Amino acid sequence: MNDASGPQKNIPLWMALSPIIVLITLLVINVRIYTDDASYGPNQIALLLAAATAAIFGIALGTTFKESLRGVIHALTASMTAMILLLLIGSLTGTWMISGIVPAMIYYGLDLLNPQIFLFASVVICAIVSLGTGSSWSTIATVGVALLGIGEALGISLPMAAGAIISGAYFGDKLSPLSDTTNLAAAMAETELFGHIKYMLWTTVPSILITLGIFLAIGFSADVSGAEASNTEVLKSAIAAKFYITPWLFLAPATVLLLVILRFDAISALFIGVIIGGVFAVAFQPDVVREVAALPAVETAPESNWQKGLLYAKESYTAVINAMASPTALTSDNPAAEKLLTGKGMEGMLNTIWLIITAMCFGGIMEACGFLRRITEPLVRLAKSDGSLVATTAGSCFFVNTTASDQYLSIVVPGRMFRESFEERGLDARNLSRTLEDAGTVTSVLVPWNTCGAAQMGVLGVAVTAFAPYCFFNIISPFMTMFYAFVGLKILRTKTGADDGVGETPESDE
Repeated sequence: MNDASGPQKNIPLWMALSPIIVLITLLVINVRIYTDDASYGPNQIALLLAAATAAIFGIALGTTFKESLRGVIHALTASMTAMILLLLIGSLTGTWMISGIVPAMIYYGLDLLNPQIFLFASVVICAIVSLGTGSSWSTIATVGVALLGIGEALGISLPMAAGAIISGAYFGDKLSPLSDTTNLAAAMAETELFGHIKYMLWTTVPSILITLGIFLAIGFSADVSGAEASNTEVLKSAIAAKFYITPWLFLAPATVLLLVILRFDAISALFIGVIIGGVFAVAFQPDVVREVAALPAVETAPESNWQKGLLYAKESYTAVINAMASPTALTSDNPAAEKLLTGKGMEGMLNTIWLIITAMCFGGIMEACGFLRRITEPLVRLAKSDGSLVATTAGSCFFVNTTASDQYLSIVVPGRMFRESFEERGLDARNLSRTLEDAGTVTSVLVPWNTCGAAQMGVLGVAVTAFAPYCFFNIISPFMTMFYAFVGLKILRTKTGADDGVGETPESDE
């Protein structure tokens, strides 16, 4: 298999760009024809057609089909964890719904949050949880899902609520020493982890403060006339009529968060959360269990206590398996409550996984054929100043996010390509690691076919194109890091590097 730099041959730039042009053209056509349904099949086909275009041009340049296929396999292997996580998240939403965990979060959240501060509070809550767990995905799949339900009940725009949830989750993810992307960015730049985190504060804190200010302004100026207290009370009554609501249900999310903090991997923590959700459903929600199981009427009239117990065991098993595997929709006399009381199950995540698989096909072939490096190499030569170097690195991170469709590659590829350029200019490695996070990690969720964008679309049920404009933190971050570089603010230099009088030495930043 070719290495990350691709085959050692001259690749015409137009040829390297052609698969991307094909992809963009097809995506635009899909949006115009299918609108919000574009991600449910048409975009997957577009990615496969673009991947085929890349493979054909690769063959013309000497990259065999087997080499391209190995590139796809390598990309799919790297994304396997993400796909397993998505399946578990689907199961988690199912068991946490029928167990009353998510309804309880919504029930109590309606008392604590009001429409004016909801968006602001959502950013803060998700930031704290993500900082403690190091996982934006786990935060969004647990706390984020509940907050989205509360926001809908309060009359908040779903895309706006999703933007607030994602902004907070990615802020905490960036600054958490438990985060895989934070550790990866430090490793690619060959710098110390906590030095990297400390240095990121200079750009990350202003970005989140601006984000909080925007959401606070929106909260106090937005029209939330549909969120009167009477409406929320009616919704609470509908939830209480359907579920047994008790604070004991919060043991499940508390356990999952504790496991992540204790450095359990996300797959193990979420799997345990799924099991706890199933147990809580059986223990606390017998009526819901019977509804979800939906056994034939002939089986639901046992005579003895032993038969009743055996029947409930069968209903419990059936309901939990149904919730884990398939979408569940509970009935309610309140239309708003009925809309909220749904779980996805693993089946509800399959379209997202389909999107990830096709995106990895495209990204893997582009990498194997050397097209990504061919496109980005000229940018390295054009970077003549600190500002242009940081801007080029940031642009490359976003470019890889849109082409390779993976946030890890958006850190690894530019990190590997630009490390020497930062060293040659006498820039401390923390400048590179900060840029990789500010532009690579956070922008991944803004791309519909990226693993992160596709995942959050599947979890929250809101299209990426709808929530992306409200992910203010994710949008501001790359511009903030470029601003600092162009004005020479907090640009740390090595002891032996050239100093133009604007940057700082490591000693002055400690």
